[in-house]
Amino acid sequence: MEPQTADRTQSPSTPGAVASFVRFVVCGGGIGVLSSFAVPLVAVTMPWAMANAVVTVAGTLLCTELHALFTFGTGRRPGWRRHLQSSGSAAAAYAVTCAAMFLLHLIQSAPGTVAQQVVYLGASALAGIGRFLVLRLFVFAGPRKDPRPSGTVVTLPRPALPRTAVSPAC
Repeated sequence: MEPQTADRTQSPSTPGAVASFVRFVVCGGGIGVLSSFAVPLVAVTMPWAMANAVVTVAGTLLCTELHALFTFGTGRRPGWRRHLQSSGSAAAAYAVTCAAMFLLHLIQSAPGTVAQQVVYLGASALAGIGRFLVLRLFVFAGPRKDPRPSGTVVTLPRPALPRTAVSPAC
Protein backbone atom coordinates (compact mmCIF):
# COMPACT_ATOMS: atom_id res chain seq x y z
CA MET A 1 0.00 0.00 0.00
CA GLU A 2 1.38 3.40 -1.03
CA PRO A 3 1.65 6.26 1.45
CA GLN A 4 -0.65 9.11 0.56
CA THR A 5 0.63 12.63 0.12
CA ALA A 6 -1.17 15.87 0.77
CA ASP A 7 -0.34 17.19 -2.70
CA ARG A 8 -1.95 14.80 -5.16
CA THR A 9 -0.67 16.73 -8.20
CA GLN A 10 2.87 15.47 -7.61
CA SER A 11 4.19 12.30 -9.15
CA PRO A 12 6.28 10.00 -6.96
CA SER A 13 9.47 11.38 -8.56
CA THR A 14 8.54 15.05 -8.10
CA PRO A 15 10.29 16.52 -5.07
CA GLY A 16 8.32 18.44 -2.45
CA ALA A 17 8.76 22.13 -1.73
CA VAL A 18 11.60 21.72 0.78
CA ALA A 19 13.54 19.26 -1.39
CA SER A 20 13.01 21.51 -4.41
CA PHE A 21 14.30 24.51 -2.51
CA VAL A 22 17.41 22.63 -1.35
CA ARG A 23 18.04 21.47 -4.92
CA PHE A 24 17.41 25.01 -6.18
CA VAL A 25 19.97 26.41 -3.75
CA VAL A 26 22.55 23.79 -4.72
CA CYS A 27 22.05 24.23 -8.49
CA GLY A 28 21.22 27.93 -8.66
CA GLY A 29 23.54 28.87 -5.82
CA GLY A 30 26.40 26.90 -7.34
CA ILE A 31 25.93 28.58 -10.70
CA GLY A 32 25.52 31.92 -8.89
CA VAL A 33 28.83 31.51 -7.06
CA LEU A 34 30.56 30.54 -10.30
CA SER A 35 28.93 33.56 -11.96
CA SER A 36 30.19 35.88 -9.23
CA PHE A 37 33.73 34.87 -10.12
CA ALA A 38 33.08 34.95 -13.86
CA VAL A 39 31.60 38.47 -13.99
CA PRO A 40 34.76 40.30 -12.81
CA LEU A 41 36.88 38.19 -15.17
CA VAL A 42 34.64 38.95 -18.15
CA ALA A 43 34.37 42.60 -17.04
CA VAL A 44 38.07 43.02 -17.84
CA THR A 45 37.16 42.88 -21.54
CA MET A 46 33.85 44.80 -21.49
CA PRO A 47 31.74 47.08 -19.26
CA TRP A 48 30.57 45.48 -16.01
CA ALA A 49 26.85 45.61 -16.89
CA MET A 50 27.51 43.86 -20.21
CA ALA A 51 29.67 41.23 -18.51
CA ASN A 52 26.89 40.65 -15.98
CA ALA A 53 24.38 40.27 -18.83
CA VAL A 54 26.54 37.72 -20.69
CA VAL A 55 27.17 35.66 -17.56
CA THR A 56 23.51 35.94 -16.52
CA VAL A 57 22.27 34.63 -19.88
CA ALA A 58 24.69 31.69 -19.85
CA GLY A 59 23.89 30.91 -16.22
CA THR A 60 20.15 31.14 -16.84
CA LEU A 61 20.27 28.67 -19.71
CA LEU A 62 22.29 26.22 -17.63
CA CYS A 63 20.12 26.69 -14.53
CA THR A 64 16.87 26.21 -16.45
CA GLU A 65 18.18 22.88 -17.73
CA LEU A 66 19.24 21.82 -14.22
CA HIS A 67 15.99 22.99 -12.64
CA ALA A 68 13.85 21.10 -15.14
CA LEU A 69 15.77 17.86 -14.78
CA PHE A 70 16.85 17.92 -11.15
CA THR A 71 15.32 20.68 -9.02
CA PHE A 72 11.68 20.26 -9.99
CA GLY A 73 11.95 16.73 -11.37
CA THR A 74 10.02 17.16 -14.62
CA GLY A 75 11.89 14.22 -16.13
CA ARG A 76 12.59 16.02 -19.40
CA ARG A 77 14.60 18.91 -20.73
CA PRO A 78 12.82 22.26 -20.87
CA GLY A 79 11.59 23.51 -24.21
CA TRP A 80 11.86 27.03 -25.53
CA ARG A 81 8.65 28.02 -23.76
CA ARG A 82 10.06 27.22 -20.32
CA HIS A 83 13.37 28.86 -21.20
CA LEU A 84 11.50 32.02 -22.18
CA GLN A 85 9.36 31.92 -19.04
CA SER A 86 12.44 31.40 -16.91
CA SER A 87 14.17 34.32 -18.58
CA GLY A 88 11.67 36.76 -17.08
CA SER A 89 12.75 35.93 -13.55
CA ALA A 90 16.38 36.01 -14.68
CA ALA A 91 15.85 39.50 -16.10
CA ALA A 92 14.54 40.61 -12.72
CA ALA A 93 17.56 39.03 -11.01
CA TYR A 94 19.83 40.85 -13.45
CA ALA A 95 18.12 44.15 -12.62
CA VAL A 96 18.50 43.51 -8.88
CA THR A 97 22.21 42.67 -9.13
CA CYS A 98 22.89 45.66 -11.39
CA ALA A 99 21.02 47.99 -9.05
CA ALA A 100 22.92 46.63 -6.05
CA MET A 101 26.27 47.08 -7.77
CA PHE A 102 25.29 50.55 -8.98
CA LEU A 103 24.44 51.54 -5.41
CA LEU A 104 27.71 50.08 -4.15
CA HIS A 105 29.65 52.16 -6.67
CA LEU A 106 27.68 55.27 -5.64
CA ILE A 107 28.65 54.69 -2.01
CA GLN A 108 32.25 53.68 -2.72
CA SER A 109 34.01 54.97 -5.80
CA ALA A 110 36.45 52.03 -5.95
CA PRO A 111 35.07 49.10 -3.92
CA GLY A 112 37.34 46.12 -3.39
CA THR A 113 36.71 42.66 -4.77
CA VAL A 114 35.44 41.39 -1.42
CA ALA A 115 32.87 44.19 -1.15
CA GLN A 116 31.74 43.54 -4.71
CA GLN A 117 31.40 39.80 -4.02
CA VAL A 118 29.38 40.39 -0.84
CA VAL A 119 27.00 42.83 -2.53
CA TYR A 120 26.64 40.73 -5.68
CA LEU A 121 26.01 37.48 -3.77
CA GLY A 122 23.61 39.18 -1.36
CA ALA A 123 21.58 40.66 -4.20
CA SER A 124 21.69 37.31 -6.01
CA ALA A 125 20.38 35.51 -2.92
CA LEU A 126 17.41 37.86 -2.58
CA ALA A 127 16.64 37.63 -6.28
CA GLY A 128 17.06 33.85 -6.06
CA ILE A 129 14.26 33.50 -3.51
CA GLY A 130 11.88 35.33 -5.83
CA ARG A 131 13.11 33.30 -8.78
CA PHE A 132 12.47 30.02 -6.90
CA LEU A 133 8.89 31.02 -6.22
CA VAL A 134 8.25 31.99 -9.85
CA LEU A 135 9.80 28.80 -11.20
CA ARG A 136 8.05 26.50 -8.74
CA LEU A 137 4.63 28.12 -8.89
CA PHE A 138 4.45 29.02 -12.58
CA VAL A 139 7.21 27.79 -14.88
CA PHE A 140 7.69 24.21 -13.65
CA ALA A 141 4.35 23.71 -11.91
CA GLY A 142 2.71 20.48 -12.99
CA PRO A 143 -0.58 20.51 -14.79
CA ARG A 144 -3.39 21.65 -12.57
CA LYS A 145 -5.73 18.78 -11.91
CA ASP A 146 -9.48 19.24 -11.96
CA PRO A 147 -10.82 18.22 -8.51
CA ARG A 148 -13.88 16.60 -10.10
CA PRO A 149 -13.65 12.95 -11.07
CA SER A 150 -13.31 12.37 -14.79
CA GLY A 151 -16.57 11.83 -16.58
CA THR A 152 -18.45 14.20 -14.24
CA VAL A 153 -21.12 16.10 -16.11
CA VAL A 154 -21.62 19.65 -14.96
CA THR A 155 -25.08 21.07 -15.58
CA LEU A 156 -25.73 24.73 -15.28
CA PRO A 157 -29.13 25.99 -14.18
CA ARG A 158 -31.29 27.39 -16.94
CA PRO A 159 -32.08 31.06 -16.60
CA ALA A 160 -35.72 31.77 -15.87
CA LEU A 161 -37.48 33.40 -18.78
CA PRO A 162 -39.36 36.57 -17.90
CA ARG A 163 -43.14 36.22 -18.03
CA THR A 164 -44.91 38.67 -20.23
CA ALA A 165 -48.45 39.85 -19.81
CA VAL A 166 -50.72 38.15 -22.33
CA SER A 167 -53.68 40.22 -23.45
CA PRO A 168 -56.80 38.35 -24.58
CA ALA A 169 -57.42 38.39 -28.28
CA CYS A 170 -60.41 40.44 -29.44
